[in-house]
Amino acid sequence: MSIVEAEGDDAERTDDGEREPDPSDSLRTFGAVVQALREHAGLSRAEFAELVRFSKHTVESVEQGRRMPDEAFVDRGDAALGNTGALRRSAPFLSRAEAGLAVWFRRWARLEKVAVSLCTYECRLVPGLLQSEAYARAVFDNSIPLLTERQLDTQLAARLKRQKMLWERPTVPFSFIVEEHVFRRGLGGPGVQRSMLDLVLELSTARNLTLQVVPLEAEFHGCLDGAIRLLETPDGRRLGYSEGQQNGRLITDPKEVRLLHQRYDTLRSQALHPKESRGLLERLRGEL
Repeated sequence: MSIVEAEGDDAERTDDGEREPDPSDSLRTFGAVVQALREHAGLSRAEFAELVRFSKHTVESVEQGRRMPDEAFVDRGDAALGNTGALRRSAPFLSRAEAGLAVWFRRWARLEKVAVSLCTYECRLVPGLLQSEAYARAVFDNSIPLLTERQLDTQLAARLKRQKMLWERPTVPFSFIVEEHVFRRGLGGPGVQRSMLDLVLELSTARNLTLQVVPLEAEFHGCLDGAIRLLETPDGRRLGYSEGQQNGRLITDPKEVRLLHQRYDTLRSQALHPKESRGLLERLRGEL
């Protein structure tokens, strides 16, 4: 939590501090709780602002999830709203939205960071965790509507930051199954394709990373319904994730997750062996 020290216990805060460019779910939820408690107490924003010694504008920003509340706001707010402890207990769980990640993907991205295993099947693009910088830039260059240079750089930085976990978590098993046509698509041109294949071949040498390619001539296919992401949490929960045009869905229902695992396991048996997959990618690299 961002903590900005007050100039004194009786200091009034009239500034709005640093606004969140893209509020996180936790900030929106915290703000909704503040507003609900304030209204239940029969206080207007102006009255509540006077009690917590912050400006009315700051109170509005917190309630709408546009500002990370500081420690003074949380303590004074709890006291003004009946000392229930609701704000103090929830404040440590507040987190800023990660710039460059789609809103619908952020929860999954947080789960990835602590997962004890991760499985990915992709039929559209090279998975984000395996993308070279040049390839990722080409992907973002093709966004519609077009991104500004600043937006592109932000999204690129977020993708490369996610990728670091492949090196930082060497004991976590990462499994990838990718369609051959994905590696054959000339996105960005030969130079971009070379950089992408070089990185994928490098990553595939890691002991904890398994890469399998589904060949073009495969006669059977267990995942025709689309891309799949699966993970296991430290407490043993198995979760899934599916994504489409401008949306994504975290899958928690055990029956649905079990079905996705069945499909993934079936496709794993239908894809090329990791050694054969690497050989195919080496041939594709040699053709460029």
